[in-house]
Amino acid sequence: MTTFIELLLGGLSIGSVYALIALGFVVIFKATEVVNFAHASLLLAGGYVTAVLHDDIGFWPALGVGIAGAAVVGSAIEFFVMRRYRGSDQSVLAIVTIGVDILLTTELVRRMGTDVMSLGDPWGDDVVTIGGVTLAETRIAAFLVAGLLITVFLLAFRFTSWGVSMRAAAENPQTAALMGIRLGRVSLSAWAVAGALAAVAALFLTVFPTPGLERATSLAALKAFPAAILGGLDSTTGALVGGLVVGVTESLATGYQSDLSFLGRGIGDLAPYLVMVVVLLIRPAGLFGTKELSRV
Repeated sequence: MTTFIELLLGGLSIGSVYALIALGFVVIFKATEVVNFAHASLLLAGGYVTAVLHDDIGFWPALGVGIAGAAVVGSAIEFFVMRRYRGSDQSVLAIVTIGVDILLTTELVRRMGTDVMSLGDPWGDDVVTIGGVTLAETRIAAFLVAGLLITVFLLAFRFTSWGVSMRAAAENPQTAALMGIRLGRVSLSAWAVAGALAAVAALFLTVFPTPGLERATSLAALKAFPAAILGGLDSTTGALVGGLVVGVTESLATGYQSDLSFLGRGIGDLAPYLVMVVVLLIRPAGLFGTKELSRV
């Protein structure tokens, strides 16, 4: 029972980080109706800046610069690349983001080389033990920080003028533009927010018990993609639920991998995608996605 609780809590923690990444997918999709496959490079960029600067200026300032840097990179992608293709088919724009991701990731990996980079976090390998259940302090911090950021985002999305503009643009961009909402500004802010969230996620994906930032870190964005899909690409609530589902599923499948050996090795990495497929077979729009009705 202790093992199950540890796996469950660990899954909720890493799931909250996946939710941050999934929220980035959702924000951009709601603002532009584009699936952003460049999200992995935004995550890697934020982590790289933090890792490079923390020895010189300290962890917290470096993290702030990393978050700001990822937001700037996201804004630059929107302004210099995506805006040039405005009005194109969404599938074309998605392919463009794949090209952007390849370019940015290749350059960042070239700079990183084969090194595993530390982000200099203050938690180290400290753990907390309560009632026989052991959990790394980094996992607790990840859950609390992710929960706070998601709450702040949802409140801003619901009650601020920026959130109203975002929701209006997602509901009907043509009408929103006629009402004076600047769609370019909404899109730019969506990319910036997504980049900032990805940078925070990069921190908690590279701290203990993982070794640090490496070229494979960007693949974590691919684990968050099923979270966004099964929750519903146009649902902020779905991103949160989807992230937790994926995190718990991955943690339990990995922890009980020996008991699931009949399913093959690496079931922990495969489990989130299996859950996504099952959910989409039942609800093609995702758990909280909007169903599109067509008159024929």
